[in-house]
Amino acid sequence: MGLSYNDVLLPILWKFLVDLGPNCGLKSFLELLSQAPNSTIHPVFSLLTVFCDAASHFIITLDDIEMYEQGRLFKLEDYVKISEFLNCFVFRVIWNNLIDTTAALTSDVFGSTRGLLNILYERDCRRSYTPPNHWLIRDVKPSVFMAELEKGKKPAVFLMQRLPHIIPFSERVKLFRRHVNKEKEAMGFTESACTSPQSTLISVHRSRIVEDGYRQLAQLPTKSMKGLIRVKFINEQGLDEAGIDQDGVFKEFLEETISLVFDPSLNLFKVTSEQKLYPSSTSYIQENHLSLFEFVGKMLGKAVYEGIVVEVPFAPFFLTQMLGHQQSATYSSLDELPSLDPELAKNLSYVKHYDGDVDDLGLTFSLDEDIMGRVETHELVPGGKAIPVTNENKIRYVHLMAHFRMYKQIKDQTQAFIRGFKGVINSDWLLILSAPELQKLISGDNAELDIQDLRRNTQYYGGYHNNHKVINWMWDILGKDFNREEKGLFLKFVTSCSKPPLLGFSNLEPPFSVRCVEVSDDQDTGDTVGSVLKGFFNIRKRDPVGRLPTSSTCFNLLKLPNYQKKSTLREKLRYAISSNTGFELS
Repeated sequence: MGLSYNDVLLPILWKFLVDLGPNCGLKSFLELLSQAPNSTIHPVFSLLTVFCDAASHFIITLDDIEMYEQGRLFKLEDYVKISEFLNCFVFRVIWNNLIDTTAALTSDVFGSTRGLLNILYERDCRRSYTPPNHWLIRDVKPSVFMAELEKGKKPAVFLMQRLPHIIPFSERVKLFRRHVNKEKEAMGFTESACTSPQSTLISVHRSRIVEDGYRQLAQLPTKSMKGLIRVKFINEQGLDEAGIDQDGVFKEFLEETISLVFDPSLNLFKVTSEQKLYPSSTSYIQENHLSLFEFVGKMLGKAVYEGIVVEVPFAPFFLTQMLGHQQSATYSSLDELPSLDPELAKNLSYVKHYDGDVDDLGLTFSLDEDIMGRVETHELVPGGKAIPVTNENKIRYVHLMAHFRMYKQIKDQTQAFIRGFKGVINSDWLLILSAPELQKLISGDNAELDIQDLRRNTQYYGGYHNNHKVINWMWDILGKDFNREEKGLFLKFVTSCSKPPLLGFSNLEPPFSVRCVEVSDDQDTGDTVGSVLKGFFNIRKRDPVGRLPTSSTCFNLLKLPNYQKKSTLREKLRYAISSNTGFELS
């Protein structure tokens, strides 16, 4: 610890590494490792170990201002070089099995290099300072690695557990889906089992979606929760709605439930200034609020388990807690506080960097919170209200304050939610993800809509086909006339989510579909021979200019009238997606 705050030693050690050759002398280190099983006792490895340990102690104490703006000891380009070297070094130690694997993985140099590498990677996940694809290992094909992993080869398994970031995210998503499919097969929940009695049937009233879902699913055994859940809706008149299925109707129920429970007006969740969700500290005003959190966690876990993308943006710090990364010895609540409360983070940074006597600020180890008109005092330590913040204890104060706001204040709610989520999603499957990647797994990719991929994986009904005039118009409008935002609105209009699925539209369930319709939704009785022939041969009594496109998001289905002009289609489609509506819009 003393060495880490020596302003001379770390820069000298860094210069020494840089002068060893390209990529901090990586080739020299690997050659030394290959010479003998005990080569890690070579003095050059001792210097590397000292550098990594001292740098680790130093970097975890830096806040964003010190690291990104002030550049204390190291510039951002130095961090890029350090992480590139460490990434390749740690990878090669494991993958090439250059020395006795046990000796390498238990040596001081391996533990030190991997420790600093993880600190730099976690920092990059929170606020990126590296170029795109920086963490990937480019000279190893993902397919080769995944094949080795499937065979259970020790280096590959160890790598995936310790350095998942070296493999492209798409490959790790595929691995996650394979884990899910293998578990389904083991439990007998294969596609052929969809028609078997191994399913759970629930009845849900339209006016009591959350209440009925909670009552019937909250105590459902884990195996049944992972299996087939079939839903029958009851309408406002108390009559059964047509259709019970395992795909579309359940997807609608899941999306409706998630939309309702994450609505801040329910007070289970709050939103940050950036409109990101996190548990509400006053959720206790809801009866059985912790059981509700567990149920919500289960429902979100079920969505991820089934590959149903839902637009639920979580605060980064909460995603970190879902993954359990806050339990790491290198984690600091202060680093992620801006994702919850930027104003508090700014104030604590002011206290930390205050040059005068902090005692003059009149702070104590406590905070007051206004809870529905009543001021409640929280003590950060026993008797904290009477303990002043001074120059000697200000660092402890800022960390305790951040820890209280981000973890302790919502500890029970967070634990209940995670208990439900991980009751469906195996914790080991999440080890391969960072916090931003978990958000992508939940809510889809931020990439622009790939029109060609969507078209290749679209099904048609009602007489439409891939080369139908109206269909060609639609794809042309999407590709050439709609901007990125409008493409996202179009996808949300049909599927309820503006982001494409991570592995492309071939993995969207149910498949994206377009159906030719000539009547309003309340008159629509499905495709008939006559309606299909009319759609196919473009036969219509008149141009349906009075009708708008509609959608059934539960089936990822666009209901598209057979317009006579491309300009009409463009106008109606743009109006429909901008109205933020879907069902029964006419």
